[in-house]
Amino acid sequence: MKLFLIAGEASGDALGAALMSGLKALAPGVEFHGVGGPLMQAEGLTSLFPMDELSVMGIAEVLPRYRALMRRIDQCAEKVLHLSPDALITIDSPDFCLRVARRVKAASTIRTVHYVAPTVWAWRSGRAHKMARVIDQVLALFPFEPPYMQAAGMRCDFVGHPVVTQPRARAPEAAAFRMAQGIGAETRLLLVLPGSRRGEVTRLAPVFGAALGPVLARHPSVRVVVPAAPSLAEEVGRLTAGWPGNPVVLDPAHPDAAARKRAAFAAADLALAASGTVSLELAANATPMVIAYDMAWLSRQIIGRMLKLDTVTLVNLVSETRAVPEFLGKDCQPEAIGTALLRLLDDNAARDAQVQAARLTMDRLGAGGEAPGLRAARAVLDGLGQGG
Repeated sequence: MKLFLIAGEASGDALGAALMSGLKALAPGVEFHGVGGPLMQAEGLTSLFPMDELSVMGIAEVLPRYRALMRRIDQCAEKVLHLSPDALITIDSPDFCLRVARRVKAASTIRTVHYVAPTVWAWRSGRAHKMARVIDQVLALFPFEPPYMQAAGMRCDFVGHPVVTQPRARAPEAAAFRMAQGIGAETRLLLVLPGSRRGEVTRLAPVFGAALGPVLARHPSVRVVVPAAPSLAEEVGRLTAGWPGNPVVLDPAHPDAAARKRAAFAAADLALAASGTVSLELAANATPMVIAYDMAWLSRQIIGRMLKLDTVTLVNLVSETRAVPEFLGKDCQPEAIGTALLRLLDDNAARDAQVQAARLTMDRLGAGGEAPGLRAARAVLDGLGQGG
């Protein structure tokens, strides 16, 4: 069996590597071609070109590289058609991947599989019908997604979310982290995560810092820890310098950065985080949280009119609760965020509700079951009529 896979960023590379591992276990001798990063390459893929060329986001970043990206799209499609694999498997990065799939479908009957469903449940539902023109099967991370994809005419398999298999720090590691940072076992630790991109960190850091004021005024012993995203340590240090509580910024360039971050998540008593998949990482550690996010005024107006749900926090959506308070757009205000944090510090029932929602979320995402990569591999093989 021969498969062509395309991943365009680090998260897709991780999904692709797990899928490849599962496919090798279920279909020995499977042959891989395509585009991927170091994790997929470690599983046996020789990348057609460096995956980093596709890791661009936003109009300002894409425009200067538009012609180069179009050439890469054509190159991928031509290679797929030349190899004629059993399936083309595209992983997230829809702007690039679905363009490749469109060219392949226009010239062949090669089966197309897309890993990670678009968020049509939140906004722009028409994307599913457009996607159905070029995609035969979708591998979904969330259990509520298949009906949306199936309604558009695609097969959709819920395969579980990779967060359930990601390593987590144990109690001794969390205790060692506290000790290393001079944070006592009885001192409450507040984890603050203002985002992973420069624009959102710049926008959210002042709001988050102001929200900490009333929290530290009532609970002066609370310690604040801020894990900085790659390449943003200096920026985060500058933006948090005036925050109350003398925050500890975790440098992503530290030799043990990944282990320290895992330990910080495990050691935290509560968190304030930007909206995104980080809420699932917090839920995996049963850490109560407040979610907040804002964006540029124009984006806020457009997306606000398109949103179809009363929450975008994944823990709320998967658990079918509203246990996690969120403050989005015009509601992303320091006073409201600070009040929500104080409630989590002072109200045992509010914390318990979140812990229960977190556990339910992890259960529904596949914790304790077959690894998502293996489930995804079974779904791909079943779609090809090869069982597994």
